[in-house]
Amino acid sequence: MTEYYFYGLAAMGLVTTSLTFSAVRWFHTCKQPKENHKYIWPDRKLQVLAFLCSLVLLPYVYNPMSPTAWVLMKSYLVATWHFYCGLLLFCFFGTVKQWNQWKTTSWIAAIIVIIAMGPIVADAWIPGGILSESGSQMWNHVIMGVGLLMMGYAALAMWQVWQWMRQARDANYSNPDDFPMAYAHRVWIAPVLYAPVIWPAYILDSPRVMMVQNFLLAMSNVILLLNVLPVWRRKAILSSPGDDQTDEMTLGCECEELQSSAIEEQVGQTAIEIESYVREQQAYLDSHLKIDDVVAHCQHGRTYVSLTFQRRFGSFAAYVNSLRLLHYEQYISDHPAETKEAAALASGFSGYNAYYRAKQKQERNR
Repeated sequence: MTEYYFYGLAAMGLVTTSLTFSAVRWFHTCKQPKENHKYIWPDRKLQVLAFLCSLVLLPYVYNPMSPTAWVLMKSYLVATWHFYCGLLLFCFFGTVKQWNQWKTTSWIAAIIVIIAMGPIVADAWIPGGILSESGSQMWNHVIMGVGLLMMGYAALAMWQVWQWMRQARDANYSNPDDFPMAYAHRVWIAPVLYAPVIWPAYILDSPRVMMVQNFLLAMSNVILLLNVLPVWRRKAILSSPGDDQTDEMTLGCECEELQSSAIEEQVGQTAIEIESYVREQQAYLDSHLKIDDVVAHCQHGRTYVSLTFQRRFGSFAAYVNSLRLLHYEQYISDHPAETKEAAALASGFSGYNAYYRAKQKQERNR
């Protein structure tokens, strides 16, 4: 009996940390900016919903000796956890990268999970259950199949995020918040790390192993909460070291050879085109502006645009943000009643935090 008490306690730890995560995610660090609520933390609602789903495990928390509650407990992790991982990878990193191509796939995966878990949840929550012994055994095979399928879904999400990371290396975004490269590198492989924590108890049909799994998952919730959500961690999550050097890296030795007078003339012409588009047409007010957008408005290719920024403007991000900083000061002067957040958004920054970081960086480089 004492052993079963610890089984329920471990499950309670998982549910409690999940609910705590949801509450903090909703009320503390993820309040929607009033004027641009989808820019940072676009996965907020889905993440809260995913962690709230752990409430279905309450029958096991209250009575870990119940056979139906045990089936629910071991099935839940296998059927849902990798689905959550894949969904949140798609949503968080896909908002700027336009994840619409995966929404249908994600809806299909969600429907499969709901259909698979529905009878198991009802069996544990309804007194007397709804599944016969043979039905429960058959449904175990269904859950295993769904679990494997959701691992495939998570692998698909990992592959897509990896592709987005490769693209982001060369995109040279003007706002680092557009694609949090450093954060992506840390979490894109999460489904692989969770696999050995999800499957053992199901395969071995062991409540003892499940107790260990629940403890580890509860600890992972705490670690995620401490290292991702607090405001003081946002800068580390969103910033990508070395963004200003992206162009120099991609140009490589090719740029070292571009020294002729003809090249200099083309660089000068490209500088005029850049000034016309970015400054005069106020393209810098687009918070998602990236170097590819500038390339599309210039006669010469990316190599010349990158070289022009390197030689004439310092770097793409530095040049664009210098214009945004000037616009911010003018906007504050012209609209004294506006908030700093509103002024930052109106100036092309993703928010006041992005403005503040750009301002600090500019002052350091003087």
